Amino acid sequence: MIENRTETRAARLVLALACACQFMVILDVSIINVALPSVRRDLGFTDAGLAWVVNGYVLAFAGLMLLGGRAADLFGRRRVLVAGLGLFSLASLGAGLASTPELLVGARAMQGLGGAMLAPATLAVINTCFPAGPARARAFGAWSASGGVGGMVGAVAGGVLTTGLSWRWVFLINVPIGVLLVAVAMTSLTATRAARRGSLDLAGAVTGTAGLAALVYGVMQTAEHAWGSARVLVPVLAGALLLAVFLLVEKHFAAAPMMPFRLFEHRGVAVSDVLLVLFGGVAVAMWFFSSLLMQNVLGFSALAAGLGQTPAAVTFVVVARLAAGRLSRTGVRPLILAGCAGFVAGFGWLSQAGAGSHYVTGVLGPTLLVAVGIGLVFPTLMASATAGVEPGDAGIVGGVANAAGQVGGAVALAVYATVAAARAGASPAPAALASGYELVFGLAAGVALAIAAVSLLLPTRQLTLQFNQDTEHDQGWGVHDGNVRELRRQ
Repeated sequence: MIENRTETRAARLVLALACACQFMVILDVSIINVALPSVRRDLGFTDAGLAWVVNGYVLAFAGLMLLGGRAADLFGRRRVLVAGLGLFSLASLGAGLASTPELLVGARAMQGLGGAMLAPATLAVINTCFPAGPARARAFGAWSASGGVGGMVGAVAGGVLTTGLSWRWVFLINVPIGVLLVAVAMTSLTATRAARRGSLDLAGAVTGTAGLAALVYGVMQTAEHAWGSARVLVPVLAGALLLAVFLLVEKHFAAAPMMPFRLFEHRGVAVSDVLLVLFGGVAVAMWFFSSLLMQNVLGFSALAAGLGQTPAAVTFVVVARLAAGRLSRTGVRPLILAGCAGFVAGFGWLSQAGAGSHYVTGVLGPTLLVAVGIGLVFPTLMASATAGVEPGDAGIVGGVANAAGQVGGAVALAVYATVAAARAGASPAPAALASGYELVFGLAAGVALAIAAVSLLLPTRQLTLQFNQDTEHDQGWGVHDGNVRELRRQ
């Protein structure tokens, strides 16, 4: 473990790199929302086409996450992370310079591919560089908080850049950041060799990636088409079939499977991934629908709604860091149950907001409660989903965990949007829209109760021992000795 200042600085630099990558990936999810009207006006998007500026990124990001995670295990964390950064930066440049809708959507899909390489690679860096115990728990807390900061900054920065410069700068801003992070990665990360020899499982990559992409695409179509329409059923059924083929290939035919089933023999990993799917439904209800509540019911502008979510985002960041510090003492279950209490109370309060509500009593108070819950639950789930995993599997486990949250959020968003629209009917009146959002927040509270129930299946004692195993030797921010020696040689 680290016991001198040089190694401590090296560990902090590695963590800062992982957090900065996660910040950039999440930033690009939220920063585009405010700029969409300007994008439509300048490039001539249709209503349906404009949605693909968002969906193109989300589909590639969620669908290719498993492939990115396995690539990090096979080809090395630094190689995949640097390649992801380079692709993300180049795609951002292309998006910022796009002159047609097709070029912008294509660039966004390439950004999603870069993000699918980055997200699991950063988790693999944390899981292999920091030993189990307080050091890794703190690292996961910082990584989780950086995503919250990215979402918060994106909501505000999108409005500032679009108003002060141009919508193109919401993409171009990534280019200098990406170049800087590539330089940091080349100097701070070790050029690790693959933990096991082999090549990518192409059959698994094609069926798994296509299945996830088709499933998410089909669910996204419910925003414009009925659940029983061919536009929804065909891609959903195709996605389910492809995923069934993927499972068959991985279990019986792949010599080096992209997603080894042995990983799910660890109950903590399997249950945590299920919880992350459910958590995606809580997160999208909080950030997406509280913004709609402020804009469509309370009359806020998009920028004002972003600023209105800032206190909740700051609360999430602070609580996530505090929760990470408590994880080795409390174990996972108490933190998850406490977070679910915040979810239920917060969403129950939010469901009472209407056209006559005030921001402080109708939005600020309940979103702070939900943000406390997110800060307690998210870093805890990410830590438990990767606890006890061998270094050679860190990338794919991180990919599965990230994909679980993304897919859960996409499915929940489609369900929430459908039920909200059905409750509100054709009326655009604030009272009708508020009625739809009330139902969404009620459903989110139900999902929170499901999270609490499923969390009882977590092997709490085993995970607590795993997090505590190196407590006596932990000195602040630690990394594994082998990585320290290689960092010194850089």
